[in-house]
Amino acid sequence: MMAEQLYMFLPESCYLLMAAALFALSLPRRQSHRRIYAWALALSLLGVAGAAAALAARGEMFFTAYRVDLFSQVFKLLLAVATFLVITICGDLAGVEERYHPEFFLFLTTCTLGMMLLISAVELMTIYLSLELSSFSLYLLVPLRRGDNIDVEAGVKYLFIGVTASCVMLFGMSYIFGAVHSTYLSEIMDKLPLWIHQPAAAVGLLLTLSGFFFKLAVFPFHFWAPDVYQGAANQVTAYIATASKAAAVALLIRLTSLTAGTSLYLIDVLMVLCVASMFLGNLVAMVQSDLKRMLAYSSVAHAGYVMMGVLTMTRLGYAASVFYAMAYLVMNFAAFMVVVKVAGEGQDLKIADLAGLHRRAPLMALTLMMALFSLAGIPPTVGFTGKFMVFTAAMEDGRFWLVLVGMINATISLYYYLMVIKAAYLAEPADGQEPLAISASTRALSYALIAGMVYLGVFPQHFLGLAENAVKNIF
Repeated sequence: MMAEQLYMFLPESCYLLMAAALFALSLPRRQSHRRIYAWALALSLLGVAGAAAALAARGEMFFTAYRVDLFSQVFKLLLAVATFLVITICGDLAGVEERYHPEFFLFLTTCTLGMMLLISAVELMTIYLSLELSSFSLYLLVPLRRGDNIDVEAGVKYLFIGVTASCVMLFGMSYIFGAVHSTYLSEIMDKLPLWIHQPAAAVGLLLTLSGFFFKLAVFPFHFWAPDVYQGAANQVTAYIATASKAAAVALLIRLTSLTAGTSLYLIDVLMVLCVASMFLGNLVAMVQSDLKRMLAYSSVAHAGYVMMGVLTMTRLGYAASVFYAMAYLVMNFAAFMVVVKVAGEGQDLKIADLAGLHRRAPLMALTLMMALFSLAGIPPTVGFTGKFMVFTAAMEDGRFWLVLVGMINATISLYYYLMVIKAAYLAEPADGQEPLAISASTRALSYALIAGMVYLGVFPQHFLGLAENAVKNIF
């Protein structure tokens, strides 16, 4: 029995040991960045191996407050892969003060651990504590950036808005407990469909979801995103834009499934948030000159696309959202990898700064172009397949008008994505710009990301099948 529990808890155990090792490495007064980075990279790769090995684990732990199933294990694997990818681009943390490098990797690890616990939590208080573990790690990561005080301002905004979202979520949980007299999701799933038509239950679930709307940057919980994306170090922004989104999608799916699709009030609210997120994200992104702020508003729009699958509350819709989370992780990381490599000193990157990138670093320009084409939903990339899946789920649910809105927004997004590609390929660079030195590992990662975006777009069936099998566990 003990061996079985250790197997179920293998991904979390790997990251718990990784956090302990990084904490020990942070204790000496003098630090070697290369040594700490090597340890972090090796341990994160071990975490990916542990998450992959535990993919078949099933069971319940901690007085049934913690469930291990295919749904949770798929998302843990996504989190492990996202963390490993982010650490691969942290070889030169120019944007973070050197004395904070050990803490940077430590908080990255504890945040991933918190999100893994969050994904398997099936009891409201366990969900809340796991969310706070991951959130406070991010609150500490954002202000670690070197330079002017924009990082401190972004960190304070992130903290205050995050604490407010947590309070609202706790208030919503109290409503749910008052309606069904239980904090266990299994008992809530049995009773909530009978109570969801009452205002207290519907409002309680909506307020509880607000904590994850904040993580996903859904309108109107998106106000933190542009400032935090711009103010945090580029590697931290890459982590926020990939790993935390996957965890938020997992919890949105798990919590909305509690109603069994019986709450028309909740579905109507989700539709409003979905449409508002798509329009606001795409329209505001069109006028941005800072690349990270543009990608922040782009993430708001993509949250709307994910919501399109979630609000159907069907197996196809949930599977489409899971696949979209996988796709978004790959294509968004590819874009931020280019930001990290081009902004070698850790500075913010304006769209105009990309002028002549195809001459300075042809592979980086190609990677950025493929990532933006994928984010825009142009075939044969994975972004096209992801959008096609959520649109198909909405159509099968009878929401043609919502698909039409999504297609209009996908067309709008082409404008600002093409403006970035225009700057990289057609704009003339400033005099004296030297070619970028790209390491062999970065080249290999770029080729892998490009191949992955195309392969997942052309041959998505294996990953779609995995997503469909994963969502069966939540009904």
